[in-house]
Amino acid sequence: MELQGKIKMIDETKTYGNNGFRKRELVITTEEQYPQHILIEFVQDKTDLLNNFKVGQDVKVSINVRGREWVNPQGETKYFNSIQGWRVENLSQAGGNGTMPPMPPVEAFEPANDFNEEEHDDLPF
Repeated sequence: MELQGKIKMIDETKTYGNNGFRKRELVITTEEQYPQHILIEFVQDKTDLLNNFKVGQDVKVSINVRGREWVNPQGETKYFNSIQGWRVENLSQAGGNGTMPPMPPVEAFEPANDFNEEEHDDLPF
C-alpha cells in the first residue's frame, strides 16, 4: 500500500531493549478534503530512510499494515494496529524528473520558409 502527503514531523531514532531494536516515527498529512495526520513507524535498518527528508516535503510512503493480538493480565484480549513504512519517495523531485526534457522556447526554432507541400508528399496514394 502507499500513502501520499506532506511531512509534518520526523522523530529521532530511538533504541529499545537489550537487543538494540530501533524505531523512528514519521507523520504525514494527507492532502484531501479532510486531511489526516498519519503516524508511520520505520523499524531497524529502515529508520535510516528518513535521513534525507525534511518537514514540509511531499512524499509517497510505501507501507505495510500490521496487527497483533495481546491478552492483558486480567485475561482481556486487545488488538493493536500499526503502520510500518519500508520506502519513501520525494514527490517534488518526481515531478521535475520526468522522462521528457523541458520544451525549448519558441525563439529556438527556425521557421520553415522553403516548405513546398507538393515536393514533400510522402503519402503512398
